Amino acid sequence: MRFFRFALLCTLGLACGFTAARAQVQASLVASAISVQPGHPFTVALRLVQQPHWHTYWVNPGTGLATTIAWKLPPGWKAGEIQWPAPKVLTDKEKNVTGNGYEGDLLLPVVLTPPADQPVGTPVVLSARVNWLMCQDVCMPGNAELSLQLPVEAAVPAADPQWGPRIQAVLAALPAADPDWSVQADRLSKTLIRLKLSPKAGAAPAHLPAGLHFFSSDNLIAYDQPQAFTADAAGAMTADLPVSPDGPQDAGRLVGVVTADNGWRADGSLPGLAVDAPISAGGGPAAAGELAAAPVAAAAGGSFLATLALAFVGGLILNLMPCVFPVIGIKILGFVKQSGSERAKVVAHGLIFSAGVILSFWTLATILAVLRRGGAQLGWGFQLQSPAFIFGLAAVMLVFGLNLSGVFEFGLAATGVGSDLQAKTGYSGSFFTGVLATVVATPCSAPFLAPALGAALALSYAQAFVVFTAIAVGLCTPYLLLSIFPGAVRVLPRPGAWMETFKQLMAFPLYATVCYLIWVLAGQVQDSSLLDAFFGLVLVAMGAWVYGRWRAPGASPGRARFGLAAGFALFALGAWTGWPRPPEPTDITWEKWSPQAVARLRADGRIVYVDFTARWCATCQANKKVVFHSGEVLRLFREKHVATLRGDWTNQDPQITAELAKYHLSAVPFNQVWLPGKADPVLLPQLLSPGIVLAAVKRTD
Repeated sequence: MRFFRFALLCTLGLACGFTAARAQVQASLVASAISVQPGHPFTVALRLVQQPHWHTYWVNPGTGLATTIAWKLPPGWKAGEIQWPAPKVLTDKEKNVTGNGYEGDLLLPVVLTPPADQPVGTPVVLSARVNWLMCQDVCMPGNAELSLQLPVEAAVPAADPQWGPRIQAVLAALPAADPDWSVQADRLSKTLIRLKLSPKAGAAPAHLPAGLHFFSSDNLIAYDQPQAFTADAAGAMTADLPVSPDGPQDAGRLVGVVTADNGWRADGSLPGLAVDAPISAGGGPAAAGELAAAPVAAAAGGSFLATLALAFVGGLILNLMPCVFPVIGIKILGFVKQSGSERAKVVAHGLIFSAGVILSFWTLATILAVLRRGGAQLGWGFQLQSPAFIFGLAAVMLVFGLNLSGVFEFGLAATGVGSDLQAKTGYSGSFFTGVLATVVATPCSAPFLAPALGAALALSYAQAFVVFTAIAVGLCTPYLLLSIFPGAVRVLPRPGAWMETFKQLMAFPLYATVCYLIWVLAGQVQDSSLLDAFFGLVLVAMGAWVYGRWRAPGASPGRARFGLAAGFALFALGAWTGWPRPPEPTDITWEKWSPQAVARLRADGRIVYVDFTARWCATCQANKKVVFHSGEVLRLFREKHVATLRGDWTNQDPQITAELAKYHLSAVPFNQVWLPGKADPVLLPQLLSPGIVLAAVKRTD
């Protein structure tokens, strides 16, 4: 039993490690100026504070995904592209190159231009949805809805005292061309391009850059191959750069950044020299280039075989993942039921199941190739970045589990997880079980599978197709072996009454999968949306119960029709209730409550709204939904620059307990409004409405 628990925890840990939504990167928007002047561009920067040993990615990430910003600006506003600082080479613990990106406290500047007729005197809210990929030993997608409020004034805005100098320093250090250096690019062969950087003609370089590395903006140059720059007597530096097999075909220009550890200028400034040079044909003997590329090609061939091996082993391991194991387990019920059948039929079902898996992986590989061709940046398991996909899959798994538990009988053939292997429709059941196994397998990337998939997304399309095939073969191999070897089938017990018990037992891995998916969803949505998802799943379960209760064997036609209609209505209501919706844009940011925070904000002359709450307090959740979904409340808080503090009493907190006791209270919700110049706060009732909150805040008028 101890071993079983250990194995289960390891399996769940491996499956979930790649989707844990831990806050390893904190995102915010900061501005270079304290106000906005109509018609005059200014700079806003996305700030990413990355925990030690974690990193995000550059515009050409290598392996990974570049950070993106989707702006939601007022009418007439324009946003420029991200201005990327010089990147660094990212490596893992074994010092293998994993991509191009950044660590630490990062600012990504963007120029915003307000319209010339932007009204003066009314604050403007600048919002954006930001997506990034954060990696250490594992990678996790991250996203945030951010906003920034700035006043609009006719006068020239002053620089923000905190962020103005920092943003200006980042802008000054952006990669740029330098007139003291000339750039030349020559194609030596199909696999090599020579880059030569020369000081201006007739002048010896006063400063020799060191530790050079070229980063290709368009993936023309392989990001993970070593680079060696050599300097001649005149100070010119040359490197032969290996071409990426997935780079643009017949590229006419070499575009990117060459970084120097000590900068390109004598004062150590300009960490990145911008490169944008035409590629001329031939800069040296082609034979030498081919000889230099031969070891690279040989290494690539060996690594591709290793990738295929990892892909196959990863596919095997997927059978143990909590997403896949229930599906395979349900399908094995068909083997048990058919243990006395003809071997040919059992083999046929095994082959058809395998065909369903392989064709599904081929379809997925084709879709990814098409999207990749169109410029989409996708990684394996990208479905798990969609809260809607997570909720939908959890609902499907819950319905399958309830079916196995006997809450309703919908038929194994109808659910697509197998049917009577002797029936004609049984073959389609086996095929679609393979499809289902693929659908639920794709998010569960075990450690052996992750590097294989990462390599597949960086390989050529044909090689990536082969890698996906290897994963599919690994996934379906155990099932295929059971069907081909009759001895393995004969070992299975004979059909009997125990099968119903086994069938019900197989429901519990499905319930565990639902729990896992909800845990993933918890890292993607707000607390209120997560609560809605739970209620939605309850309604889905109720729909399954109503369907089974009123459509039991022997039910009259009218009763059966009622069960079908009521069950469908509850399913639809559950989907509508629990379906994750994007968070409503708001510029309200809740800070943690403390007496010191209240005193600091009051000293600044601000109105302070304090919400003492707890997750287990249903009234608290209702208050938040009613009050802070009100556009009028949000607008007033924005206009009056109200500071918002939250005291979370979900767990015991002596400070919050003492604060409640000061007002002779021992329960939440408890809300205060501290007004400027008033010694005591306005105390709000337990049940709130937008009108109550508006009246309390407007007492300063």
